[in-house]
Amino acid sequence: MPNPRFEKLAATLANSPFDAIALNPGPTLSYLTGLNFHLMERPVVLIYAPGQNPAILLPELELQKTKDLPYPLKTYPYGENPAEWAKAFRTALFELDLYGRTIGVEPRRMRVLELRLIENGAPGSHVLSAEKELASLRLCKDAPEIEKMRQAVTIAQNALEATLPQIKIGMSEKEIAAELTIQLLRNGSDPEMPFAPIVSGGPNSANPHASPSERKLQPGDLLVIDWGASYDGYISDLTRTFAIGQIDAEYSKIHEIVQQANAAGRAAGKPGVACAVIDQAARAVIETAGYGTYFTHRTGHGIGMEGHEEPYLRGDNEQLLEAGMAYTVEPGIYLPGRNGVRIEDDMIVTVNGCESLSDLPREIRVVG
Repeated sequence: MPNPRFEKLAATLANSPFDAIALNPGPTLSYLTGLNFHLMERPVVLIYAPGQNPAILLPELELQKTKDLPYPLKTYPYGENPAEWAKAFRTALFELDLYGRTIGVEPRRMRVLELRLIENGAPGSHVLSAEKELASLRLCKDAPEIEKMRQAVTIAQNALEATLPQIKIGMSEKEIAAELTIQLLRNGSDPEMPFAPIVSGGPNSANPHASPSERKLQPGDLLVIDWGASYDGYISDLTRTFAIGQIDAEYSKIHEIVQQANAAGRAAGKPGVACAVIDQAARAVIETAGYGTYFTHRTGHGIGMEGHEEPYLRGDNEQLLEAGMAYTVEPGIYLPGRNGVRIEDDMIVTVNGCESLSDLPREIRVVG
């Protein structure tokens, strides 16, 4: 039977310069085929040319994954000798009539290894970025995808709630991150999580992308936890900020400001609104409070099968929201060398507005 997602890709390519698409292992390949491969030393490349059955080049040891698929898939397996790779690519690209054609790829995924095999295997071909066309495939989530994301949020929230009672003064960031990772798995996350948890306390919390360190929690710290779960290939991405005992008045103040900015950003989303408007709504709260200099990143990014994907919520992005789009709202204030705050929620654009998939309390909570 036909694969509706390949039909969707064919419709997208009908208005593009591409004669075919070639994909490395990653979310788009999995989205189209339902197959999962690791990016490894042996090349795996999916090739789709409209009007033909999709084809895949892969090592023989991966061939069993392609059995009993509900749609036709032409396979080009090769053995363990790397000398066989070029022949397999030449054969596949010749049979797909791609010599001298224009082939689209994902520039953030395609490696030089596969790129050269494609270019040499299809003489006269032109390999170009199809980032825009491919991003559009996964941009608007359907009901089953949204349900998987909702489950990923539930897993993440339950895992954090199970971790919080174990956090104590003197515990290191790495120890908290380890416990949270265990709780994510216990609560049902896929083993391959969207990213390693960010756990940062005190001065480290002023670094938006800090890595957990051996630093131990101290009274008066703010503690930023940015974490997520994966469920059946779909992810969640959340952040909450906590107080370690009694904190200075200014830290309570910036938490309240970020909480208001988060609320403003969540409220601004609906179909037809530009991504820039959401960024501006959240940013205006922080700027009005006098902390605009300390909000150093965009308000959010798309989520789905990847931790960062379209759409991107930044001040210059005029892309309009559509029902089914999913994104984060994550304003922050970061005081260098002192403390930082971020509050992040996962949003789905609905027909009439926007829904937050996450509902973990956003008010500051004391832990430790």
